Amino acid sequence: MNDSRLFRILKSIRNFLFSGLNREFLIFLFFLVLSGTFWLLMTLNETYEREVEVPVQLVDIPKNVVLTSDTTSYVRITVRDKGFSLLAYLYGNKIHTVKVNFKNYAKKTGEGVISSAELQKLMYQQLFSSSHIVGMKPDKYEFFYNYGLKKNIPVKLVGKIVPGQSYYLSKISFSPDSVEIYASREVLDSIEYVNTARLNISNLTDTVIRKVPLQKVKGVKYVPDEVEISVCPDMLTEEKFDVPIVAVNMPEGKILRTFPSKVTVTFTVGASLFRTIHPDGFRVVADYNELVANPSDKCNIYLRSIPHGVRNARISVDQVDYLIEEQ
Repeated sequence: MNDSRLFRILKSIRNFLFSGLNREFLIFLFFLVLSGTFWLLMTLNETYEREVEVPVQLVDIPKNVVLTSDTTSYVRITVRDKGFSLLAYLYGNKIHTVKVNFKNYAKKTGEGVISSAELQKLMYQQLFSSSHIVGMKPDKYEFFYNYGLKKNIPVKLVGKIVPGQSYYLSKISFSPDSVEIYASREVLDSIEYVNTARLNISNLTDTVIRKVPLQKVKGVKYVPDEVEISVCPDMLTEEKFDVPIVAVNMPEGKILRTFPSKVTVTFTVGASLFRTIHPDGFRVVADYNELVANPSDKCNIYLRSIPHGVRNARISVDQVDYLIEEQ
């Protein structure tokens, strides 16, 4: 592009910007920005209260100590100051981690407490001199520790698992199925199992595998602090077996014969379990003592036992013909 063409373009732009209408718009825009700047400066010069999050970290922990609470946590302080200072706290790098020396606050009871006054003293060291702390949550910093006391305990699922229609919950497994916990002797003796965080699953029709954290307990450390849960559904199927009727409480020298000698047992079972179910796992009985106490043309029969995993088992009839014979 030659100089004359560039000059013509710049001249066109200048004429456009400084035409009567555009000149008025530029003047308006200038004063708008100027007034906005004055308003912002006046606003930031006012005094406000804002909540600021301050990380607190425990340092200089002896090697033989096992900390059973978090080494780093957060304290939220409410600070009163001018807007300029609060902007530095909220969006700048003014706030840094407050470091607490373990040895200064650890007690022989396995815990340590830093009061609100002591925490505020540490925090004031990095605040502007014009700032004032008017509130703090929590109002103290606590930590817990021991010297390696631990216990292995099982994991327990907390939540609600609802299988889909025609399914049932066949298996729940944890990996690992138990965890090590570190805590004081009293706490270790009082804990029998560890709860997971709540897990809710509805309309379950396929295996679900989830990593679930463990519910936190004050002063307790878990290793690991999460487990993998496998939730396995199975499809229900209805099946039938012919099962022989067995006489019970028969006196010596007598035989009870029933007609028919077998009854049909109908039941539901998971499709994957059906191959492990056999007729001899069911027990259908007729009680001789009941026949003697309540003579009748027919005898009652009862389904007394079923294999593990079988649901809704029922017999086709509850009375049959019978004959008592002498041997």
